[in-house]
Order: sequence, then C-alpha cells, then structure tokens
Amino acid sequence: MRALVQTITPRTALLALKPRFAEAILGGSKTVELRRQRVGLPTGTILLIYASSPVMAILGTVRVVKVDHATPAEIWSAHRRALGLSRTEFDSYLEGTATASAISLEHPNALDQPISLSELRGTSSFHPPQSYCFVSPRSPEALRVLAALDHPGIPRDE
Repeated sequence: MRALVQTITPRTALLALKPRFAEAILGGSKTVELRRQRVGLPTGTILLIYASSPVMAILGTVRVVKVDHATPAEIWSAHRRALGLSRTEFDSYLEGTATASAISLEHPNALDQPISLSELRGTSSFHPPQSYCFVSPRSPEALRVLAALDHPGIPRDE
C-alpha cells in the first residue's frame, strides 16, 4: 500500500455534483462546471466525478482545462452554451454572488463500474464534499486507488 500512496499526486480531486450534471459532463454535453465560490483547481487536475443523492457514487473522471473567475455576467457571456443550465437556473444559482468560478473540462470518461458511497466508506466515516476535495493519503482506499490509476484519454502531463 505504501507505493500506491506515493503515486498519488495533489492533482486529483473529488468533485461532488447533482446526478443530472455528472451525467451531462460524462456524456460530453456539459463542458463547464459552475461554482459560487472561488475554486483552486490547477490546470490538469483529474476530477473524480461523484454524483450525489440518489445515485451516491463516483461515475467517472474528467480533466480541468482551466478555471475562470469572473462576474456572473462575464461567465454567462463566455460559457452559456457549455454550462448545461438555462438562464433562469444560472441566475437563481448565482443570485447574490459578485464573482463565481467556471471550470472548463475535457476528456470525460465514465467508469465501467461506478464506485458507491458504501464502497468509499468501507470501514471509515467518509463523507463526500459539498463542493470538492483533493485526494490525499488519508482519503479512503478506493479514492486513492482511483487517483493512482492512468485514466483513459486523460494525459496527465500536458
């Protein structure tokens, strides 16, 4: 297990999403994820896509191309076709927010077998993040194993 822990890079994170958005990202119809807070995901970060309730499982992976921090109007103007949201949903989600983050994504890859929350918990008390968290040596074993894998179609060093 020690060798596996050493292969984890700080460039792998678990991103929690509503199932609708997780499926749209993995299907390729949504290429930008929106967040109300400033996001610190470096270019090249591999994201493990976790779909929240009722799915409650990691469904696949994707890579961060870039993160834009801007006003809601600027984000809508630049990314509206890639967000997978109507203008009403966008405005409602960002109401009261002066700046937001738009995470541009590439290389979606659905897992052959999703990893359920119960598998992630194993014998630990793991709780999925509200937004995202980086995978670390203290993460559940299933996350560490996924983080250490080569992900088809996702080159790590570009």
